Amino acid sequence: MSLGVSGARPMVGINWGSSNFRAWRIGADGTVLDRVAMPHGVAALDREGMRACIDALVARWGPLGDCWASGMIGSNIGWADAGYCKAPSSVADLAAHSLDATIGDTPVRIIPGLACTGPHGGPDVMRGEEVELYGYLALCGARSGDQFIVLPGTHSKWVHCRDGRIVDFFTAMGGEIFDRMTSQGLLASITEGSGAVGAAFDGGCDRARLSGLGLGSLLFETRARAVRAGLGKEDAASHLRGLLIGGEIADALRLYPALAGAQVTLIGNPALSALFARPLGAHDIAAEIVDSERCCIAGYGALVAATSDRAERAA
Repeated sequence: MSLGVSGARPMVGINWGSSNFRAWRIGADGTVLDRVAMPHGVAALDREGMRACIDALVARWGPLGDCWASGMIGSNIGWADAGYCKAPSSVADLAAHSLDATIGDTPVRIIPGLACTGPHGGPDVMRGEEVELYGYLALCGARSGDQFIVLPGTHSKWVHCRDGRIVDFFTAMGGEIFDRMTSQGLLASITEGSGAVGAAFDGGCDRARLSGLGLGSLLFETRARAVRAGLGKEDAASHLRGLLIGGEIADALRLYPALAGAQVTLIGNPALSALFARPLGAHDIAAEIVDSERCCIAGYGALVAATSDRAERAA
C-alpha cells in the first residue's frame, strides 16, 4: 500500500474523542510532520477548554490551514453536532456532509459520524472510526467486490465495504463487557489481566462458536470453571475474552455469510487485533493487521482530496 494519500498542501487532522485529543500535522505527501496527544477529551471540557486545545496547536504549528476534526467533537457534547452521514456512502459523501465551524479564531471542518441500517435490521452508528475506514480504503486503491474490516476495541465495529464504499456495519460491545465484568461484579474476583492467547482463550472461543448458546447463558460458566475446575485468574480472564470474541465472530458469520473463506482486515491495537485474528483463522478466515494511525492519516488526506475533486468539478 502507498502512503501517498493526501491533499495538495499540508493539513491538520484531529481525532477528538470523549477521553483523548490526538492531532497530526500532515505534509502534502502524506508524511507526519508532527503529532500531539493530550488527555483532553470533549467529555471533560467546556467550550473554553476546547478552544484552548486548538489555540495550543496554533501556538505550536502556526495557522492550521486545512484542519479536519473527527470523533466526539462533532457530537451533541462536542463543539457542534455534525450529525451522521448515512451509509452506503463514499468518502466524498462524508466530506460533503462535513460541518464548517470556527473554534476560537481557527476554521475547522468537523467530520460527521456514519449511520446505517445494520445487517441485523436495526440502526447502528459510529463516530471517529469512519476516518480510519476510508483511510484504509484509500490506501488499498481501487478494489472491486466485497471487503470486511474489523476495528476491535471497547465497541468493536464489523464493517462491510464494497467497491470502495461502506455498505453497512454492526457494533459489538464485547470490549466494554469484558472491562466491566473484570472490574466489578461476580467475575471480578476470579479474573486477572486482559486475556491472552492459549488453551483457555481457545476454549472460550470454541464454546461460543459451537454451543449454540447466547452469551447470557455462557458468561457464568467462567465462574463455574474457576470454582469447579480450578481455572486460575489469568486463564479465567482469557476464557472470558475468548467467549466474547468468539461470540462476535459467530454473530458476524451469521450476518455476513460471505465472510466464510474471505480475508478480514483488522485495524487497531496490535495485541487486541491478534486475539481476533486467532479465532478467525480457526474459521479459515485470513486476517491482516493494519496500523490504525496509518489509516487515520490517510483518511484525513482522502477527505481533503475528495473535497478538492468536488471543488474542481464545480468549477
